[in-house]
Amino acid sequence: MTIVPSTRLIFTAAVVLLPVSVLVALMPNTTAAGVALVTLLVLLAGADAVFSRARLDSVQVTLPEVVRVSAGREGEFTLEIENPLNRLERLRLGMSFPRQLHTQQTDVVTELPADSVKSRINWQFKALKQGLYHLDNCFLETPSRYGFWALRRVQPIRAEFRVYPDLLRDRKKLTGLFLNRGMGIHAQRQIGKGKEFEQLREYLPGDSYEDIHWKATARRGMPITKVYQIERTQQIYVIIDGSRLSARNSEPLGTEPAAEEKAPANDYTTIMERFTTAALVMGLAADRQGDVFGLLAFDDHVRKFVRAKNGRAHYDVCRDALYALRPRRVTPDYEEVFTFIATKIRRRALLIFLTNLDDPVLAESFTSNIDVISRKHLILVNSLRPRGAEPLFSDPAVKSEIDIYQKLAGHMLWRHLRETEKYLQRHGISFYLLQNENLCIDLVTQYLSIKRRQVL
Repeated sequence: MTIVPSTRLIFTAAVVLLPVSVLVALMPNTTAAGVALVTLLVLLAGADAVFSRARLDSVQVTLPEVVRVSAGREGEFTLEIENPLNRLERLRLGMSFPRQLHTQQTDVVTELPADSVKSRINWQFKALKQGLYHLDNCFLETPSRYGFWALRRVQPIRAEFRVYPDLLRDRKKLTGLFLNRGMGIHAQRQIGKGKEFEQLREYLPGDSYEDIHWKATARRGMPITKVYQIERTQQIYVIIDGSRLSARNSEPLGTEPAAEEKAPANDYTTIMERFTTAALVMGLAADRQGDVFGLLAFDDHVRKFVRAKNGRAHYDVCRDALYALRPRRVTPDYEEVFTFIATKIRRRALLIFLTNLDDPVLAESFTSNIDVISRKHLILVNSLRPRGAEPLFSDPAVKSEIDIYQKLAGHMLWRHLRETEKYLQRHGISFYLLQNENLCIDLVTQYLSIKRRQVL
């Protein structure tokens, strides 16, 4: 408990002490009366402090344990104030919000009802960046009985703010895929007869010889044909790279590298945050298509693994597994993650890698270990296109020698990525360089194309 002078006490002391001091200086015979008046004021203020010390002891403030909101959206939570002895009429509340949670008001002054033990206050805020944040303390202040002092107390609280990725912007680009209007994801025509065995039946004219079940034919003494159906439920996994290269700015256009290095991670959207948003959008698309969806996040070891399932509850699990992840300044261990996949994912699945292969050393590590899983699973590798990675002479805007060297460096980076792409293609793996603004829609388009052609 802390007691500080209030404005009333300061004003009263100024009103009393200043005239008394002047009066005593001019008229010494009034000294006794002046001292008595000052003593009375001191005793009154002291008594007010002593008898008001316990006014805040019985007051308790309760916040929700978990507050959920999307990044960039307005949010609100409710504080519950318990005043069992009805001692307080006026209470001032303050919160120490982290910088990622913006609020117009850092403190609130409320009048507590005299006929109610509990009261509620709605507090509005805006989430600026996805992640997990906590409020640990609530600051209480109330005036003393006669208003000469302000009584302050810090109450420990535990409120958890979960700021999820904002999917609205990316879902708007995929509106036709998520609305049932006879197009998009609800009208994906699948090519072919299907590859999942359904049943056996007698041979009919026109059946292909490759569909004849020879053992059943020999056993029954008549031609028996295998019937296939289109596989409806397939496993889709998104593998997210959370290593050092994913900590870069995902929107580097117009941003100089030096400025990016000096900027704190809270001031821009990282590549990993874009990967997280794309993974959640992919989960929605897979659920609409009737497939099961899973997640894996890694850096120098596997950080999160959610086995493929479907349904709203499973989507919430995936969202809770990803929203608080932050990129770490470590080198990714592809050998470990490939071994983990080979051990944990036994059934053939579509693996969508969201990683960064613009570092030649990392690309070599990726390509040299990918054979562990490439023969069993269907793999798509996606990266955000690095800044300046383009063929030489593709951009005529060259004005100085520095531009020439930058274009040469971009051409070397583009050539390295092309070599990585060709190597992966020879092993049956597709590699894509995607633009940041089209990341989600390109991923969903890749998935729907594979689903339609029954490649998996």
